[in-house]
Amino acid sequence: MRNQLSVTPVNRQSIAQARAVGLEAAERGAYATERFDAEFRAKALDFIVTHIKQQGRVSGESTTLAAVLAGIRPRDDRHFGAVYQKALRQQLIHVVGEVPRVRGHASAGGKLYAPGPAPTAARA
Repeated sequence: MRNQLSVTPVNRQSIAQARAVGLEAAERGAYATERFDAEFRAKALDFIVTHIKQQGRVSGESTTLAAVLAGIRPRDDRHFGAVYQKALRQQLIHVVGEVPRVRGHASAGGKLYAPGPAPTAARA
């Protein structure tokens, strides 16, 4: 007899809801960090964008660790998530792929970032 994994179907709405909840949590976390360091987001954004420009292509995890080593320390490293989202929205950085995670338990792959806006596909 074969063991079968039962998987609940996931619809696009539940994925969008999960993303919205995650973004809201990241914003709350960054806000909480700013109660201890009012300049956290500004310093983190400047560091992340500069570091990615200097490195070319680099993982978010290594960029976050470099920021912490440079003295930009939130209460929880997950609070950097809101800063990455802002940099992506402002097209200061873009995702070019995924890399294996160094940290995190049973989590998806980490993001590989490059500087500037994502290149647009050439039109024929």
